[in-house]
Amino acid sequence: MDPRFLPHNTHLEIPQQFSMRDPQLRQLKTQKYVYRSKLLDQFPFNTPGIYTLGGGRQIGKSTLLKQWMLELLAKKVAPPAIAFFTGELINDHHALLNLVQTELEAMPDHNVHYIIIDEITYIKDWDKTIKYLADAGLLEKTILMLTGSDLNLIQEARMRFPGRRGKASLVNFHLFPLSFQEVVLLKNKIPEINTVLHSKHFPSPTVIDALFSEFEDYLKHGGFLTAINDLALDGTILKATLTTYSDWIRGDMLKRGKQEHFCREILTAIIKRYNTQITWNSLVQDLSIDHPKTIADYAGVLESMDALFIQPVLLEDKLVAAPKKGKKMVFTDPFIFHALRTWLFPVENAYENQIITALNNPELCSLLVEACVSTHYRRYYPTYYIKAEGEVDVVYVDHGRFWPIEVKWTNQLRPKDIKQILKYPNGRIFSKNKHMGKLETTPIEPLPLALFNLPSPGASRHTLSFHGRGDSQS
Repeated sequence: MDPRFLPHNTHLEIPQQFSMRDPQLRQLKTQKYVYRSKLLDQFPFNTPGIYTLGGGRQIGKSTLLKQWMLELLAKKVAPPAIAFFTGELINDHHALLNLVQTELEAMPDHNVHYIIIDEITYIKDWDKTIKYLADAGLLEKTILMLTGSDLNLIQEARMRFPGRRGKASLVNFHLFPLSFQEVVLLKNKIPEINTVLHSKHFPSPTVIDALFSEFEDYLKHGGFLTAINDLALDGTILKATLTTYSDWIRGDMLKRGKQEHFCREILTAIIKRYNTQITWNSLVQDLSIDHPKTIADYAGVLESMDALFIQPVLLEDKLVAAPKKGKKMVFTDPFIFHALRTWLFPVENAYENQIITALNNPELCSLLVEACVSTHYRRYYPTYYIKAEGEVDVVYVDHGRFWPIEVKWTNQLRPKDIKQILKYPNGRIFSKNKHMGKLETTPIEPLPLALFNLPSPGASRHTLSFHGRGDSQS
């Protein structure tokens, strides 16, 4: 193997010490919370094919792959049958072809081969090599896992490799930051929290209080494990953690040929108008950028990096986005909001003077909470908002119909703010209230509990329906 890649392939020397010698796995041992993604149960074991793993920067794709390698070794896969390469060290598709061919020739003949190419989108014309390898029959015994922080990777693989992906039913994977439910279960601070999942009984006041407390922390660290562990070990989110993420965003934008000053302007505009209805034309009036198309292009790149969620208006009769109406833009995780805000508006002690201050601002905190709900639902469903006589914050489409949700992170519900949601028989209100209730016929649910119990795709139950304590009217 090329010596440049040996630090990521220490399993070849002493397999038993892989978890201690590998840089990512070694780092895990220093953390209070170590997460095992459910994706590991879905990754291939003995079905050759071309697989993709997409997801934003700094969410743990490389660590997840090292955990997969560790589990493959535990399943008695021969160490020489596994190889890990990082695309940042491979110049072009010619170098990639030479590297993969050399590695395949060195691998055992009788085994399925496992080749991981991390951040393959850094390699110029990478798809040419993958197509050649597949067409030449060189991947017939190989599980090839390609990863990228650009979600266009998955789209490109679908278009460029039809009929070459293998026999597996699931070949494309997406790693998100941890959801609120995943963080709560990982921390395991709430006794018998597993019994709360989709239970028909309303939790005790102690459990509800604990969920609200965990949600307040989630608004600080989001689903990023480094930030979660910072808060657990140091009682703060370190400046280095915030800077690392914002530096990746800046660096990746520059690698895509974007200008940093335009990037700063657009990100500042997104924060200024966070989670409010905008159009590309309206943004032009506030920026030095002359063309709406340029703004849309930059926003599209941020979206492909899984940093930004562009939430469109729903055409209720067609269940699709209204292309000409205004959109909302939010970051896909609270931590991303904090990290980019720290870069754009630097202050001393960003955790206390920026993150905590933001969450103590009722208006800004409400916008972050609403964004948190919409970005959780967009993981599983097409997600929109409604703009009619009134507005509905989050609408997701499932089972051939739309399901509207109004988010109210305030101490009082004002009738004028919720008049639109009351028009829908299947509407729901997620609130700061710690009890179940109803407004006319629309259920009011404690927001952290509703988010913790977010329904999986295909679930038949879309409204929490509890029996016993907690079913009070509001």
